Amino acid sequence: MAHIIVVGNEKGGAGKSTVSMHVATALARMGHKIAALDLDLRQKTVGRYVTNRIAYLEREGVTLPSPEYHDLPQVDQSELRPGENIYDHRLSAAVSALEAENDFILIDCPGSHTRLSQVAHSLADTLITPLNDSFVDFDLLAHVDNDGEKILGPSVYSEMVWNARQLRAQAGLKPIDWVVLRNRLGAQQMVNKKKMEDALARLSKRIGFRLAPGFSERVIFRELFPRGLTLLDLKDVGVQQLNISNIAARQELRDLIKALDLPGVTVDF
Repeated sequence: MAHIIVVGNEKGGAGKSTVSMHVATALARMGHKIAALDLDLRQKTVGRYVTNRIAYLEREGVTLPSPEYHDLPQVDQSELRPGENIYDHRLSAAVSALEAENDFILIDCPGSHTRLSQVAHSLADTLITPLNDSFVDFDLLAHVDNDGEKILGPSVYSEMVWNARQLRAQAGLKPIDWVVLRNRLGAQQMVNKKKMEDALARLSKRIGFRLAPGFSERVIFRELFPRGLTLLDLKDVGVQQLNISNIAARQELRDLIKALDLPGVTVDF
């Protein structure tokens, strides 16, 4: 059965879709069959990313390994059991249709609390939470004192993950491997950066997540989106000489995939 990767965070702008597309494409390029679902039913950034990729590759006459994107199936009200939520049914139907034919299913969640996102978290074998390196985003996980030193208690998103863990335990499923990424890191060694590092290390022990390296802030990610490309595709589309920033970003992706420690995955790029 497919290993389910959920990329979730209830704040926008943390780089969820960039992480989703790079993880999905990296797995595809390593020979794994991967399906992608986008639960942001309005914006569908991952859906747009894959659509852009298909259009660009067709135009250029290039074939590259890619994740398969799927919309949630439409269902008729008559198909629902009494009291069943229609969105629960759509997500369940999508996963059921994909899990036997894929090694991985990657689910990208919206940057807000929705019923679909809540259900998706309970399905996660691996949960990836990208987090901007800021106490504004840290507040999503836990409340801290005015100095950013003392953790006062878990916040809304951590409580949702805890609830998802409880549901999995009740169903006899293995625990969620929760991985938090410090994303969009700046190059400067600032006091706030060190405080964030220390606070996350303390919180990881308290509420049970692993820390993994994310992506630094780079223009290349915004430039790749219209063509649906990732860092791993550059040489295949004619970029023979990577600049230092691109090489560093590629290494960040390699480190991320290694840190995720996904079943059956050996990093070979």
